[in-house]
Formats: sequence, C-alpha cells, structure tokens
Amino acid sequence: MKRELWTKKSKRRLGRREFLEWSGLAASGLWYPALLAAAESRSTAPADEELDCDVLIAGGGLGGCAAALAATRSGARVVLTEPTDWIGGQITQQAVPTDDHRWIESCGCTASYRELRQRIRDHYRRHYPLTDEAQQRANLNPGGPGPVSPLAHEPKVCLAVLQEMLAPAVQAGRLRLLLDTSPAGADVAGDRVRAVRLVNARGRREMTVRAKYFIDASETGELLPLTGTEFVTGSESQAQTGEPHAAAEARPANMQAVTWCYAVDYLEDEDHTIDKPPQYDFWRQYRPQLTPPWPEHPFLSFWYSRPGTLQPLELSFVPTMGRYAGMRTPTLNLWVYRRILNLANFRPGAFSSEITIINWPQNDYMLGNPFGGPAEENARHLEGARQLSLALLYWLQTEAPRPDGATGWRGLRLRPDVLGTADGFAKYPYIRESRRIVAETTILEQHVREPAAQKIGRHQVAPPFADSVGVGSYSMDLHPTTGGDNYFHVGAYPYQIPLGALIPKRMENLLAGCKNIGTTHLSNGAYRLHPTEWNIGEAAGALAAFCLAKHQPPRRVRSQESLLREFQDSLLRAGVELDWSKLAAV
Repeated sequence: MKRELWTKKSKRRLGRREFLEWSGLAASGLWYPALLAAAESRSTAPADEELDCDVLIAGGGLGGCAAALAATRSGARVVLTEPTDWIGGQITQQAVPTDDHRWIESCGCTASYRELRQRIRDHYRRHYPLTDEAQQRANLNPGGPGPVSPLAHEPKVCLAVLQEMLAPAVQAGRLRLLLDTSPAGADVAGDRVRAVRLVNARGRREMTVRAKYFIDASETGELLPLTGTEFVTGSESQAQTGEPHAAAEARPANMQAVTWCYAVDYLEDEDHTIDKPPQYDFWRQYRPQLTPPWPEHPFLSFWYSRPGTLQPLELSFVPTMGRYAGMRTPTLNLWVYRRILNLANFRPGAFSSEITIINWPQNDYMLGNPFGGPAEENARHLEGARQLSLALLYWLQTEAPRPDGATGWRGLRLRPDVLGTADGFAKYPYIRESRRIVAETTILEQHVREPAAQKIGRHQVAPPFADSVGVGSYSMDLHPTTGGDNYFHVGAYPYQIPLGALIPKRMENLLAGCKNIGTTHLSNGAYRLHPTEWNIGEAAGALAAFCLAKHQPPRRVRSQESLLREFQDSLLRAGVELDWSKLAAV
C-alpha cells in the first residue's frame, strides 16, 4: 500500500497556490516539469499544521539530495527542506563545479554519484550544440580542459539533473520537497528529537514536521544548536586532538573563509562596468593580516600565497577569446581556472562568449563568519562577502592589468541566467566549514596523513576503518581563516568514511549528512568536497532507512557486528564503495 505524507490534523490536499508557495516553485521556472507535476499531485496541506514522515532531511545540498535518494529508494517517507529555491548546495546554488579526485572516472565514488556525473554529460549531449569531437568524448568536460574540475559545467544543468533524479520519489509519494524553507526550532525529549519547526521564507508560514529520524544536511549544521546536539566549530587545540598541525590553543571562531561566487562572460567590444561598489575603497586598500604573511601586495591584485609553499605568486587573467584566443600565460590563467563553458567544445557561433566562475583567492572573505553569531553580525559578514566579490569584479573591469598594457576588462559581464538570480551572483555563499558534531568517531589529521600498513596495487592509502560507509580523496586543503591563518595545504591519502563520524555521541535519532560529520578543523579540509559529501549523505539516508526497517538505533548498527555487516552489505549492493580495492586495477 502506498503511504503518503498527510498532516496529522487534516488530510486536506494543498491547492496549487499553497503548494507553490511552500515548495518555492512559484518563483522558479527551472524546475523539471515532471517533478513539478508529481509534487503538486502528492502534496498535502502543511500550513501551520503538523506533518508526519519517516525521515526529515534539513538541507537540500549534495548530501541532502543523496540522503533523500537513498532513503526513498529503501521505501522511507522523506521530507527534504532547502533554504533557497535551488537544491544542490555547493554544486548549484553556490556555483562550485565538481572538484573530483584523479580516479573519479573509474573508482572512488558511489554509483549514484557516478550516475549524477553521467547524467550531466548526457544533458549536454542531448541539449547543447557540441562539436562532433566533444559529443563523442567519453569524459566530456564542457568547461575544460582546466586545472580544477574534470566536469566543469553550468550549475543550472546539475540542478535539472538532480530534479530529474528526485522526480520518481516525488511521484511515488515518498518525497516531499520544501524549498525556501529552513528549520527554526525543535521539540526534543532527552536524547531524541521529536519534531522540527520549519519556516517558509516566501509564505512566512510555519509547520511542524514529526519524524522518526532527522538528518542534518544543512550547509552550516543548523539542526545542531536547535536540537541541543553537541558540536564544535573552528580550530581545535593539539591537546584536544593530538594532531601534529593543530594549534596550541582552540579557537572556535577560527573558520575557513567563505566565498560569494558569481558567473561572468566577456564581450570584447562592449562595456559592462558595474557601478562602483559601496565598499570598493575599503577592499582596494585591504591587506590580509595572516600568519605566515600574505604577499606584500593589495588583496585586489593577482598576487596570492601559493598553497603548499606559501611563496608569493602572481597569477594571470586573460579571457582566451577574440584576439587573445589560444594565448598562453606565464602562470595559471584565472579565466580558465573555474571556466564552465569553453567555446572550443561547441559548434562555431553557438555562443558569444565563454563563461567562468569567479571563485578565487581574491574573493575569499576572512573578516568573520556568516553563521553562529547574532543575526546582525551574521548579516554583516554575508554582506561583507558579497561586497568583496563586487569589489573584485569592479577592479577587474576598471584597474586590472592587461597584456596590451591597458587596464580593465570592461567587457566582463555578469550572467544572471547562469545562476538563476537577478544579479549573476550565486544564491548562497560557498561554505567550506560547518558546525561539526561531537561524534562517535572523530576523524583526525592522522587518519588521512599516515599510510596504511599495505598498499593497494601501487597506491598508498590511509588506514582502514572497520565501520567504513564510503571513500573519498582530497588533499588536506584549508583556505585562509577568519582567525588569521594563511593557507594550509598538505597531501592526504585516499581515505574511508567511518560510520561513527555520522553518529553523534549522545543523540539517538539525529545523523550528520554532509560537511558536519565528526571531523576536525584540519581533516574537514579533506572531507568537504563534492563526491565525499554525496557519499556521506547517501550513507546517512541509507542508515536511517535501515534503522527503520530493523527497528534498531544507529549506535547499535555500528556496535553490533552482525548488524554492521548487514548494513555494509546493503551499501555495497547499492553501489557504495567501502574501500579502495578497485585502485589495484588503476
């Protein structure tokens, strides 16, 4: 029998207008049509009432989407909330294309993440005028080649793909999406969450969702303080973690910079200079006060500290089109760095310009954190991050040096259509570091920096976790921090994701579902990227569904060997890689 999501006080179905207000679809013309139709047909009245489900997932980022897919595919009834009107988190609303490891095309991610990547490529093949050569390329990279992403693409393409992947669960009545909706309170009894109160930003209405399990997949760990779940922020001390590179003293407010990204193209013979931003003069004079020191140059320049060595390095910037087509630069060309559309991959005349995302060292905001403080302070830092990005754009348009000796690239144009906003800025700043649960297992620097006893083939990997629920790989990469630390970038071995890092020390029915797992300030730098976040979310959603089916709490699944093996076997059947054994063939 099909189970639907009904309110406790009423079985009245939502009218079209009520549904659109709650889902956020009224303001978005980008939604996958089948998802819109399915969601309308299955929604029920939530306005100022209570809703029952099996699993509430707060946050529709990569972890949240993966959790929803895993839980609904196992038969659970899920409510998924998202504070903006775009699901996808860092890959869509924050405009950060995939930053995948070097083995991603063959191993090191879940089957569903591989499906996501393949669907993105197929979307371009079906709907874009690719060249014949690009059409046939197995590892199509629409914005490539480039130094960061093997799948640089437009955020709205991934949005369409995620909507498509979630549509069957919505159609089946197992998934309810609430866009423009955030948690605002919680009903907690002892070590269990009973319900979460939600607020819809558009309708300004509230609803209460009761669930058996709650997954915090929000960008900043919003459920943790609301539910009283123990968490940490910022950098721990060496006495707390024993990590070789931890600081002498803990600094809870010392977090990685956030970045407000935006999309631009370049039209050589046009002038798209924006109005001078209100804080431009401040940022033009700004010099980061970091340890070790930032280069002796203005922040609004092409100079930065090279991660790994921290030596001063001047980067380059040349839109590689028109008279600069094919031009080689002496250092990394920032135009290519985060490019998401390369004209060379498309038929001549298909587009007037390439498109790139401005997500650079020069718009990393280090003056404070946009969450965790008083509302006015949070808002001030959000606006500060935005003003820095505006100042960088204005500097690029008016003062940046050019190869021809002139200054300013006035043809740089913001692209609102690419990011689904009125101004061309991302819907949400890129958050590198969240609140983190105090977990059953805390992943330390040593867990990714020390080698395992045996190699896999010719590859060295990190030590194994017996309760592994997935794998990932990335350097331990920390951007400059709000506490004045410069880059920290060291290598890390391919690692596993321990189940214990998803389970809080005390709470019985709340799970971490993204960057808020039990990592430290340092190890978070290796666990914050796209494929790892997706794997974390998928494991959390699968665990919630498994616990529901077995009538066993997460802690017992981890501690009882037979249950753990059964759960891990279910992950393997779903295409989750629990170790790096496939590296032997690479």
